Parts: sequence; structure tokens; C-alpha cells
Amino acid sequence: MESIKVNVLSKGAEAILLLKLWYGMLVVEKIRISKRYRNPHLDVMLRRARTILEARLLHEAKLLGIPVPALIDIDIRRNSLTMEYIPGKRLRDSLERFDKDFIECLFRNIGENVGILHSNGIVHGDLTTSNMILTETGNVYLIDFGLGGHTWDLEDMGTDIHLMLRALESTHTDIADLCFKAFINGYKKIMKDKTGEVLRKVKEIRSRGRYVAVEVRKSWRYY
Repeated sequence: MESIKVNVLSKGAEAILLLKLWYGMLVVEKIRISKRYRNPHLDVMLRRARTILEARLLHEAKLLGIPVPALIDIDIRRNSLTMEYIPGKRLRDSLERFDKDFIECLFRNIGENVGILHSNGIVHGDLTTSNMILTETGNVYLIDFGLGGHTWDLEDMGTDIHLMLRALESTHTDIADLCFKAFINGYKKIMKDKTGEVLRKVKEIRSRGRYVAVEVRKSWRYY
């Protein structure tokens, strides 16, 4: 794949993201970073497995109609994925400037999309507003399925919802109630009666040691 490096978008513990020009089109390449503390052979196997799994999750989510970056290329030798570049801002950084009606609409749609994923046995694994891109047209794209997987386990689904709730509580305190209620309304539209089981699992997760809040919000009456 011939490309020209344009910029380093981010560098985390697991991967580096590069913005590249690929045959005249801007794309994002995600390269999984080697971990020196791991056995070299195991390290290669783990990075390769996670790269292949993430590619499959992106492809399957796209087929389900979920707004995710289109997968363009996968390079097993480099443990990298090349994806469509989604112009926009992380939802985390732009949410508070919108009115309540727009925010409710956004989170109902997000909840529906997560419900579609869960109802098809897919979890995101790191469901926060940091892993969502808001475009100028008002669409929210889910990004970074690096910790995602295929599962029907309520624990995994509950963890997705729990991470969403924790992100709202810690980053969007003033509108957390509004966002989460709208999210659950959208989620319930897809998951229907299964929603209660998932939310009971969320409550269980929140009740465990380090997840216990100092003050339990009265608004979290979804259980």
C-alpha cells in the first residue's frame, strides 16, 4: 500500500494512529504496538489476533448499518488496520455546546446502535464518548473496537453500558442524567425485554468494590 504519512493522530499504550494519504484519500492507519514485557512470540500472536478480530468487528458492524469507519486494508505482518477517516470531533469534546433536544436525539441514536450490536452478539469493549466521532452532519460514529468481541454474555453487555454511564458521570456531569436516559430509551427500543436483564447486570457491576459511588444518583432508576 503506497501512502504518505501526514500526521500522528494519537499514540496510546496499545496502538498508534496515523493520518495518511492513500491514493489521494485521507485514511487512518492503526498499528498495534509491541509490548517488550511479553514473550516475543506471544506478543506477535496477541497483536495479530486482536487486529484480525477488530477488522471483523468493524466489518460486521458496518453490515449491520452501524456508523463505523469503513475498513480499507488489513496488514497482518505490520499488525495494522487502515480505515476510512471520519472528519469531526470526539463527542467528549463537543457535547456541552448543544441544546437538550439535540443531545437527547444523539443519545437515543447511540443507544439504538449499541442495542443493534448487542442483539447481534457484539460488544464494543470501551464504550465512552471519547470513542465516538460527531460529524458536521450530526452523525455519531463509533470508533476503536480494539477491546471489543463476540459474546452473548450479560456481563460483557453490562460492562459496555457501565462504561458509558461512568464516562457520562465523570466527563459530562451536568447532562449525565439526560444523556443516559436517552441512551437507555434507544437501547430498549432494540433490546426490548432483554434491557432489564442487562441493566440489572449494570447494577451488579456498579455495586462491586471500586465501582460503588459515594452518592447514588436518584435518577438512575432503570433497574
